[in-house]
Amino acid sequence: MANAGEELTVWNINMFILKMAERMSDIAGVIAALLTIPLIASLVYEVFSRYVLGSPTYWVYEVSYMLMGSIFALAMGYALKIKQHVSVDLIYARLSARSKAVVDVIGYCAFGFAVWWMTIELFASVINAYQNGEVTGKSAWSPVVWPVYTTWFLGFFMLGVQVIAELIKATATLISGKAWEGNA
Repeated sequence: MANAGEELTVWNINMFILKMAERMSDIAGVIAALLTIPLIASLVYEVFSRYVLGSPTYWVYEVSYMLMGSIFALAMGYALKIKQHVSVDLIYARLSARSKAVVDVIGYCAFGFAVWWMTIELFASVINAYQNGEVTGKSAWSPVVWPVYTTWFLGFFMLGVQVIAELIKATATLISGKAWEGNA
C-alpha cells in the first residue's frame, strides 16, 4: 500500500480501496463477458433442438434467464467504472469540475444507499433460498436458485464497492477542484 518510509495517510488508504474496487470491477466484467459464451451456446442448442430435432429442451429457458441476470448483475460495477450507465448530461456537462463533483457526491450517496440496501436484501435471499432448498418452479427442470441469487448478490456487492470508488474520486475532485484523470 505505502512505500517504505511513506506515512500511511487517509489518501493512501483511499487509493488502495479505489485500486481494489476497480480491479474487482474489471474481474467481474471479464466474468460477465465470458458468461455470454454458455448463454449463446445454450440458445443455439435450443434452436437446433427445437427446429432440427423437433424436441425442445426443458432447461434452456431457465439457464438463459439465470445467465442473462448474472451477466447484467456482474457487469454493473464495470459499467459504472467506465461511465456506461445512463446519465443526463444536458446541464451536468456545463458544470465546473467542482460542481460536477458536488452532484456526483450527492448522487453516489443516494445511489449507494439503494445499492447497499439491495445487496443486504439479496444476501438474505441467498441464505433463505439455500436453507429452504428453494427451486424456480418455472420448468420441469426446476433447479435450486441459491447459486444464481449468489451471483446477483455478488454483482450488487461489486456495484456497491464501485460506488464507493466513484465517491472517492468525486470527493478528491471536490477537494482539489481538478477533474479525476485516469485510473487508480
